[in-house]
Amino acid sequence: MEDKSVNFLSLFASSSTLICCALPAMFVALGAGASFASLLTYLPFLITLSQYKTQITIFALVMLITAGYANYKTYHMPCPSDPELGRLCMQTRKRSRYVYYISVVLFIFATIFTYIIPVFI
Repeated sequence: MEDKSVNFLSLFASSSTLICCALPAMFVALGAGASFASLLTYLPFLITLSQYKTQITIFALVMLITAGYANYKTYHMPCPSDPELGRLCMQTRKRSRYVYYISVVLFIFATIFTYIIPVFI
């Protein structure tokens, strides 16, 4: 699988974890439970997604590990010797790392709001 597609898939997976699981916990923690209830009338699929939060979290973690491995593996590969292609190669690697780091931050944020914060509330 291409490095770029793995990174965007991991971003999608970590974002879905954020939407399905962290969003409800965050609204309740902020005292906006009524706002979240009205949001559910417009987005009823959030209820279905939250029923599978463990599976979604595990899938997101697997995708993040896969993307991290792909990033690590391609980081040490040589870029083309053509100056223009070499520059594009380095830009793509840098962008790929940023997408990966954003995915990891989203996943950590979602996991904290899904599994840790509710224990203390």
